[in-house]
Amino acid sequence: MSTALQIRPIGPGDDAAMAAIIRTVMPEFGACGAGFAIHDPEVDWLSRAYARPRCAYFVVERKPAPAQAGGVVLGGAGVAPLEGGSQDICELRKMYFLPQARGLGAGTAMIQTCLQAARGLGFAQCYLETLDGMDAAMRLYRKTGFSRLEAPLGATGHGGCDRWYLLTL
Repeated sequence: MSTALQIRPIGPGDDAAMAAIIRTVMPEFGACGAGFAIHDPEVDWLSRAYARPRCAYFVVERKPAPAQAGGVVLGGAGVAPLEGGSQDICELRKMYFLPQARGLGAGTAMIQTCLQAARGLGFAQCYLETLDGMDAAMRLYRKTGFSRLEAPLGATGHGGCDRWYLLTL
């Protein structure tokens, strides 16, 4: 990952930035209708949603210049128990990056951060949902060791997704 970027846990001051990122990036890939995470109520308050037990959410930010107070949030991702699934399966959730963070290794670093957190939270497997057209993301998932599934797991409510992956941690 570029040395100009850093990953850290989300804080309440990041909620508006992450909501804007999700609402910008998802339509870029056609993920704005019914059945997509863009409509999840937690989009506006990710820091609270991921403060629950066995949850973690991280943001990637451009480090601030020496005279600045804070960095600029460019994306994020988190893990949480898979809704309607086994207690030992988590879901990699809401992993989105603005274009200026893409191609710099932020996705690889973020997924490793999330998987490490999932292991620390006691999960044995990590599940994710995505959709056709998110080719760079699917390449990253396969490179990380995720295997493609033929059908979804759990009850995420994201019926718009048409690609599912699972990784043993």
